[in-house]
This record gives sequence, structure tokens and C-alpha cells, in this order.
Amino acid sequence: MPQFAAVTWKVKPGYEAELAELFANYKRPDSFIVRDAQGAEVGKVMATAVFMKDDTIVRVIQFEGPLDEVLRHMSRQQGVRELEDAVDKYLVEPRDTTSPEGFRQFFQRSSMRCLVQRFADV
Repeated sequence: MPQFAAVTWKVKPGYEAELAELFANYKRPDSFIVRDAQGAEVGKVMATAVFMKDDTIVRVIQFEGPLDEVLRHMSRQQGVRELEDAVDKYLVEPRDTTSPEGFRQFFQRSSMRCLVQRFADV
């Protein structure tokens, strides 16, 4: 069954247009299929959405599979890396996303608690 995860960024005020453009134009991942270290398919990124209000950006990810594997996969995607690098100068608090471990630590620190997930009965 799909799951959701959400992460927040606190950004400097006054850069809403620049940030909106960065997120609107970032390169999609090379693959939405998540593979483990041995290359076996272990999950899938199903959808992402990004929201912004004032000084807060929220990215929601819908995925299947282990979250740690999804994070490892996303941290290695060129488009995601380019976006993370471009966003750095707008952040209130610096972070290190230059490695898969740094990416995972940032995600854990800035993750939102999921209160409920509901799906249509189809």
C-alpha cells in the first residue's frame, strides 16, 4: 500500500518567486523505480507535490517500499541534487545534502509527522 512522507524547508522571506521557479523547473528523477544496493526493485516513487506559504515549503512524497531506500534513491538523482544545491542559498538554516547520509539526516530532521492516510475504496 502506498505511503506518504513530507519534509519542510524554512526559507528566507522575499524569495517566493525564485523558489517557485526552481521547484517548477527542476529535472524529474531518472527513474521512479527504487532499487536496493544489489539492484533489486524494492519500491517506487509514485508522486510528489510541493507547497509554499510564507517562509515554509513542504514537499509531499507518495511512495511504496522502505522509506530509507526511497531516500537513498532520491538523494542520488541528478535533478534532485541540482535542486537541493540551488535551494541552499534561500534556506534559513544550512544543511548538508552532499551525501546520501546527509540527505537522509536532513530528511529525518525536517520530516513532518503523518497523522492520517486515507485512500478511496476502489
